[in-house]
Amino acid sequence: GAFAADKMSKDDFKAAKDKIEADYKAAKDACKDQKGNAKDVCEKEAKAKEKVARAELDYNNSGKESDRVKMEKVKAEQDYAVAKEKCEDKKGAEERACKKEAKAAEDKAKADIKMEKAQAQSASKAASAS
Repeated sequence: GAFAADKMSKDDFKAAKDKIEADYKAAKDACKDQKGNAKDVCEKEAKAKEKVARAELDYNNSGKESDRVKMEKVKAEQDYAVAKEKCEDKKGAEERACKKEAKAAEDKAKADIKMEKAQAQSASKAASAS
């Protein structure tokens, strides 16, 4: 059917996966010259990009709503991981406040995903009910 045509070929999928790997290695290599927390942040960002790219690839490959939700969740989690790492530059109360803010942003993103998912489910229920 037409739906199958939207899926990536195995070769395209593998090529895209290999590119993500290569991009990650290059990004991680670029962190080598950095010191201290800047290096940690750099490596976290490289890892985050890789995880998000993989989740996007899975979604692009499957086209499934569940994979879209998973992709959004991975984005929220990785944004939080990077933000939390950046907070390490601060000290004491400022660091705690920074981490709290990062966590709140992640919680909000996850809440938004849940709401979107619920709306999508009720929309598809309504569509199948009519």
